[in-house]
Amino acid sequence: MSRKLEQEVKFFLNDPKAFEARLVSLGARLKQPRILEINLRFDTPDRRLSSSFQTLRLRQDKVCRLTWKGANDPTGEVTAREELEVEASDLETTRAILEGLGFEVMLVYEKYRSAWMLEDVEISLDEMPFGNFCEVEGPDTESIRGVAEKLDLDWAKRSTLSYLALFNNLKEKLGLNMRDLTFDTFKDIEANPRDLGL
Repeated sequence: MSRKLEQEVKFFLNDPKAFEARLVSLGARLKQPRILEINLRFDTPDRRLSSSFQTLRLRQDKVCRLTWKGANDPTGEVTAREELEVEASDLETTRAILEGLGFEVMLVYEKYRSAWMLEDVEISLDEMPFGNFCEVEGPDTESIRGVAEKLDLDWAKRSTLSYLALFNNLKEKLGLNMRDLTFDTFKDIEANPRDLGL
């Protein structure tokens, strides 16, 4: 089990290949090669977790992990949330346990992710169905901001919104009504930062 305070920001990337080249030029170390993640977000039927800004997620990439995240302080410069995570041996069995306890899948979302380390900061390159992002996660705001500046990321354009919040912005802006954020559901949809509320 891991327990930590997750502190991060997101940036929309117009040119992910150039950004990856910048990481390499600065001596960043590849921590996790590109891999498909499948994420299931759970909630109660009355959406108790969402209404209190908590997250219950089951993720499958190389391994299966169950994660709970507490509420974020919306006044901070970065997203800061308590996070508890544990490995699970099997996605379908863990899903069945959660559903047996009264939780239901409210959303399935996919992304391709690679992860890099620069100093003590982790930089994730996320290919989402609605665009490319980097997440910069570190021990404190100063280290996150310092690495963002080294990477020529405009701090004023950072986002502290979750991918679910960005998805909801997009659905409202474009009048979309799909539940899931998958590559298949987005195969005919183009999105830009403005549509995402960025």
